[in-house]
Parts: sequence; structure tokens; C-alpha cells
Amino acid sequence: MNKNLRPVPKFRNEAEERRFWETHDSSDYVDWSKAKRMRLPNLKPSTTSISLRLPVALLDRIKVAANKRDVPYQSLIKTWLAEKTEK
Repeated sequence: MNKNLRPVPKFRNEAEERRFWETHDSSDYVDWSKAKRMRLPNLKPSTTSISLRLPVALLDRIKVAANKRDVPYQSLIKTWLAEKTEK
């Protein structure tokens, strides 16, 4: 595939780059036939803090369930939310 590729523009920040790639086809800028698979074992997903109000009785039940599994209750909540959103 000998396609004339456009040069990737320089971006001032990540938000500008994100907007660009949301509206442009990367195959106009990158020869994906030469791409190599990579592993990024230390890559951490971005997180954000939220405030979540729960009834005391529900939080107590979650804490009991987490204690039975010997995990922090916050981790158990994240696991349960991830499982539910995957369905």
C-alpha cells in the first residue's frame, strides 16, 4: 500500500490532539501495515474521584462482603460496578 501520507500536525496539548483524531482518519497519517504490536505493562488507566452517597445499611453490607473476601470495600465496589457495566 503506497499511499501518500500526510504529516501529523503538532498539537499544543492533549485536548487539541484528541479533538483532531476524533474528526480525522488516522490512516491518512499513519501506515498501519507497518504497525507492531506492543505491550505496556505499567500503563495505569486514568481515574477520577467521585463522591457517592449510599444508605448506611447498604454500605455496611458492602463492608461485610468485602471483609469476607479480605479486600477493601472500595475495591469491591469498583469490581462490582465493572462487572455490572460489562453485561
